[in-house]
Amino acid sequence: QVQLVESGGGLVQAGGSLKLSCGASGSIFPIMGWYRQAPGKQRELVATVTIRGTTNYADSVKGRFTISRDNAKNTVDLQMNSLKPEDTAVYYCNARSVGDVWGKGTLVTVSS
Repeated sequence: QVQLVESGGGLVQAGGSLKLSCGASGSIFPIMGWYRQAPGKQRELVATVTIRGTTNYADSVKGRFTISRDNAKNTVDLQMNSLKPEDTAVYYCNARSVGDVWGKGTLVTVSS
């Protein structure tokens, strides 16, 4: 059974940085990414990266966040810079093949 394990969330001041990491057990997935869900809002895309390294970002994080993956280690990271209070959310790692696999989430809190 595939499992995704996230790490790296926490509390940071506005303008600061955090790095989220996600490790996958089992298969190599064509697409891996990060989504987030803020209180009272729907889960939304943050960024995805294909097995070949093609990336896609939500407009709200372009220029501030960078997604990367290591296919040999089966990991995907999200480097978050210039964080804003509106980035506060639970961040979920996602791995996509025929279906979706989700991590349990890690909380990121950005204080103003």
